[in-house]
Amino acid sequence: MNPCRRAGTPARPSAVVTVLALVLLSLGAPLTGGAEAAEGPTAKVSRAEAGTGGTVTVTGARWRPRALLTLLICGQNMIGGTNSCANGDGRAVTVGADGTFTKKLPVSEPPKPCPCVIHIATVTGEAAAADVAFKVAGHPVAPLPKERSGGERLSVLSARLDGSSGLLTWFGAPPSRRLVVTVGNLGSTPARDPVFDVGTSHGVFAPSWEEQRWRGTIQPGKKAQVKLNVELSAGAHGDYLISLRYGSKLLVEQPWAVGRPWGVTLFWVLLCVVVAATVFRIGMAVVDKVRPRTARAAPPPPPSAPPSTGPAGANGARPALPWFTPDTAPEAPPHHQISAPSEEIRSTPKGTT
Repeated sequence: MNPCRRAGTPARPSAVVTVLALVLLSLGAPLTGGAEAAEGPTAKVSRAEAGTGGTVTVTGARWRPRALLTLLICGQNMIGGTNSCANGDGRAVTVGADGTFTKKLPVSEPPKPCPCVIHIATVTGEAAAADVAFKVAGHPVAPLPKERSGGERLSVLSARLDGSSGLLTWFGAPPSRRLVVTVGNLGSTPARDPVFDVGTSHGVFAPSWEEQRWRGTIQPGKKAQVKLNVELSAGAHGDYLISLRYGSKLLVEQPWAVGRPWGVTLFWVLLCVVVAATVFRIGMAVVDKVRPRTARAAPPPPPSAPPSTGPAGANGARPALPWFTPDTAPEAPPHHQISAPSEEIRSTPKGTT
């Protein structure tokens, strides 16, 4: 049997802790979700609709501290830029140190029909903006116009070519650069993902164009830095002209002096030397193969005894001299020039004078 709890006994501590944990979790869940959802500047209005002559309170959070903001009521979702806003009835406000602001905005009819928005944007410093849907009571509503596209809306404020040539370019690789331009939108419509034409020309030849799409949006009255890749053909050198065109309007022309790829010249010189030397060696080998072979005379056997330097032998042969060949040995005097001793001289007795 379970013991009965007395009337004055307090509740179990485990049940109280469980209830408190559930309450804290339920309270902390929305706070966590809101913190994750809000990452940039936010704004909201006190009411979604008001008539002309009334006021609406605009509050914001997560803005840059001490930033100066403008508040405008704009028609057509501000597609036409500030030209579609009631600029004369706009207000300015300074953001507090905690990144929040509160400002009352008079309701007035914008020059363009609704759908309308309240546009909040920074005036100085880093650009930041937010739009809040708002309905002006009694103001006409019309479908949003189709956005126009035309090169006359964009203008180049500055341009340069970034990059350098490497070792491969010195040996004939295609030279490449990056065209960096600062483009401003002077029109009344935003430029979304504009397509530019990048042209390269050399000498008196007409430029060859290549389409390149830049991912991004340039709002009216704003500027953006656009980076486009430029690449020439392999082995290109000399003076080139890089052109940038949007639609039918030429925005900028940038000169580019491309150095000569001397590595290619060095390669061809070395190739010619190697080929010439190889052909010479092959030709000499062929000549050595096809020329006729002649029989070589066997060397004379070494003499077994030194040659005799005495008088000629009994057979009348000439003496062999070591420094004369048999063909160039001196001729012996004729036999008739050699006088033999007379008989008288040989027969003279001793003592006779």
